[in-house]
Amino acid sequence: MRDTDDRSPNPIDLHVGARIRTRRKILGVSQEKLAECLGLTFQQVQKYERAANRVSASKLYEIAAALQTQIAYFFEGLADPSQAAGEAIDNGAEQFVHDFLTTPEGLELAGLFPKIRRGAVRRRVLDLVRSMADEEAEAAKA
Repeated sequence: MRDTDDRSPNPIDLHVGARIRTRRKILGVSQEKLAECLGLTFQQVQKYERAANRVSASKLYEIAAALQTQIAYFFEGLADPSQAAGEAIDNGAEQFVHDFLTTPEGLELAGLFPKIRRGAVRRRVLDLVRSMADEEAEAAKA
């Protein structure tokens, strides 16, 4: 059970918000356009995507229709609650994925990386990114 004084967003709300943003970006739909389709302001869409506000079931249904996907799409990647009774959600991994996908570069990289079909090329890209991250870590230590 979550502490009622805890002001951080619920991990499931973070996940759903990230999935809304991801789907919207994949389709090339702006926050303004999605908001218009839903009869909301773009600020409300921003709040849903950041999990500052929770998405109601009826609004999630409308969002799924506007983004041409099934409602289940927004829950993909979450543990099945019937299988995980009593188990905590891995908040660290959830936050990592959310943080990655909320950056424009992360979202673009996530969309493009699977298009690289050759495993050797994907490994070289990963080696490059790993090397650059190591250099950043070393520079931060200095």
